[in-house]
Amino acid sequence: MFLGVDLGTSGIKIVLTNTAGDIVDSASSSFEVSRPQPLWSEQNPQDWWTGFCSSMDILHKNHNLADVKAIGLAGQMHGATLLDAQQNIIRPAILWNDGRCEAECKALEKLVPNVQSITGNIVMPGFTAPKLLWVKNHEPENFSKVDKVLLPKDYLRYLMTGDFASDMSDAAGTMWLDVNSRQWHAELLEACDLSEDNMPKLYEGSEITGTLSADVAAHWNMQNVPVVAGGGDNAAGAVGVGIVKPGQAMLSLGTSGVYFAVTDGFKANPESAVHSFCHALPDTWHLMSVMLSAASCLQWYAESIAKKPVGDLLEELAKADIDYENAPIFLPYLSGERTPHNNPFATGSFFGLTHSTDQATLTHSVLEGVSFAFADGVECLHASGVDADEITLIGGGAKSIYWRQLLADILKRPVNYRKGGDVGPGLGAARLAQIAIDTDKTLEQICPQPALEAVFEPNDENAELYAKRRIKFQQIYKQLAPLF
Repeated sequence: MFLGVDLGTSGIKIVLTNTAGDIVDSASSSFEVSRPQPLWSEQNPQDWWTGFCSSMDILHKNHNLADVKAIGLAGQMHGATLLDAQQNIIRPAILWNDGRCEAECKALEKLVPNVQSITGNIVMPGFTAPKLLWVKNHEPENFSKVDKVLLPKDYLRYLMTGDFASDMSDAAGTMWLDVNSRQWHAELLEACDLSEDNMPKLYEGSEITGTLSADVAAHWNMQNVPVVAGGGDNAAGAVGVGIVKPGQAMLSLGTSGVYFAVTDGFKANPESAVHSFCHALPDTWHLMSVMLSAASCLQWYAESIAKKPVGDLLEELAKADIDYENAPIFLPYLSGERTPHNNPFATGSFFGLTHSTDQATLTHSVLEGVSFAFADGVECLHASGVDADEITLIGGGAKSIYWRQLLADILKRPVNYRKGGDVGPGLGAARLAQIAIDTDKTLEQICPQPALEAVFEPNDENAELYAKRRIKFQQIYKQLAPLF
């Protein structure tokens, strides 16, 4: 068996697979995000370890984990986890959706004018490097203590194995990696008063970085199991649904929203805020458009406005008679936005509320607004010279049949939903672990695309209506942008 650990923003999920690649079981644990000031988003790294141990305890009760051959790690990208020389946590981790360091982004672009050609990306507040410049500028005492900078999943790795290691796909999101040559870039590190000594060692996603320490292994009756580098959540999610070759693409409806397309070599389009990263597989890259709030918009609406579970809202929506043409338009920028706006100050809003606006209509508007933002990102990525033969939906939000059809209508192209699409990064991490061990199997054997459950074809009439509404959606953003 193989374990895939997916350290997300709202919780951790561990997937157990067999040698055939099937999911045997999974366990999860949730934790909170702290927002102590506007634009800030932080977590206590100790919560990640607590959640990991809790989830492992659940699996240990139901399975003989001594049969686990390897463990792969996937996780939320970009988070700055800072350790001192004694490997103590210096401050709460600054997360991917934190927007406090716009000034530091501009400073880094001035310090290293060719940063975009090195990394393939605009320097954005979500990335790791400007977060370290912010700590240097605003918390110099904390910065002076920094010995190691780790991404979230790699802090878990350290606690599991004692090793400081990371993979190419996650490291590509720091703005310290030469993405084409797949190695740390000395000038970018020096611009942040750091060096390779402060960084973890780099591995390809399917390479072994170490083994479980004896104490950790003994706790769950395991052996000194190899731990594999793994990948950033999106790259691992792609591996989980077999998105491993050029021409394949996926759309992830998670806390954030991602459109991910595998490329035949290093490509970049930073002008449109499209991300260019290494894939979690050797000699493979990908382009990615990212929106900071996707399924989290629906969760926010359910908890803060409707005061109902998400499932109840979706059930009501499926039965409702919605006036799609006159429904309010929702801007989904609850945490700012990346592709295509690169605007950490953007905010969300409903436009067009009337006395006749009911709860089901607002639920539809939230799903529609997120889908419009997805369409903006898809267009930007395709403008980079990369198109997709097919798009596979993954992520928790993809469990909604209503949302799947809405996306097909708005994107004006078919979308596929496959078995296990809501597992994503955890399954991908387990598969990366299996690649490292089952060396006699091909990539296609270990990473097949899951069985196709349904194809959602666009409805021409609906597509025409949504195309008109999307123009209004884009106009509203342009009008409001100077006010953010």
